[in-house]
Amino acid sequence: MPLEQYGFGVGGIFAVRTDISNPTPTRLGTVQDISVELSHTVKELMGQYQAPVAVARAGIKITWKAKMAKLNARAWNDTFYGQTLATGSAVQVLDEGGPTGTAIPGTPYALTVANSASMSAGTPGVDLGVYFAATGVQLTRVASAPTTGQYSFASSTGIYTFAAADTTLKVVISYQYEQTTTGGRITASNQLMGHAPAFRLHLGNSYQSNKQNMILYACIATKLSFGMKNEDFEIPEIDGSGFADSLGRYYDWSSDYV
Repeated sequence: MPLEQYGFGVGGIFAVRTDISNPTPTRLGTVQDISVELSHTVKELMGQYQAPVAVARAGIKITWKAKMAKLNARAWNDTFYGQTLATGSAVQVLDEGGPTGTAIPGTPYALTVANSASMSAGTPGVDLGVYFAATGVQLTRVASAPTTGQYSFASSTGIYTFAAADTTLKVVISYQYEQTTTGGRITASNQLMGHAPAFRLHLGNSYQSNKQNMILYACIATKLSFGMKNEDFEIPEIDGSGFADSLGRYYDWSSDYV
């Protein structure tokens, strides 16, 4: 048994759902920091003097927050959404043909984007805009028969059609398509008040061979935020609250040092 113990780093953090049968544990990965706070409301009994004659602890508030760099659909669904986790993703293509652009061909003055097959497979694509590569000027979308500076888009085929007068000018195209074979996807739908996945939160850490472990027996997440910065990593943050489980437990902490 160590004579003294210190903690360093964040260790491992796992969430295990308690509202479904046979849950798959979810690891929160590349965690940057996590904090847990237990705070009681204090009631003071005052008499005619300045100091209270008695102080009692009332309700306890259990809050926690974690920041992690690993983007994981299962982690977000098991801790925050609690909805259907599907295979697939929506994919954004930014400035296809860039930076120099793709030339608008002659008759029928149409360009087919690289991922048109996904659109033809049954899930329509989404147009996100077209720009002239040389000037940065945005073209205007129309339903059909585009004139100079205009284009039309067929979402079921991925074909962009331009004006005959713009032939040989170069464009960059942004769009979104759907793929269904890899990745994880959560499409959140409106739920009744009170809906939230419940889970245990397990925190463990080891420093100089000394171990520390913490369990929050019943938790829900209260906030999920995504922050994207230029020239920096995205570090999502998830905040939550703890409460007592069906056995009356809400917290467990252990270490190698007594």
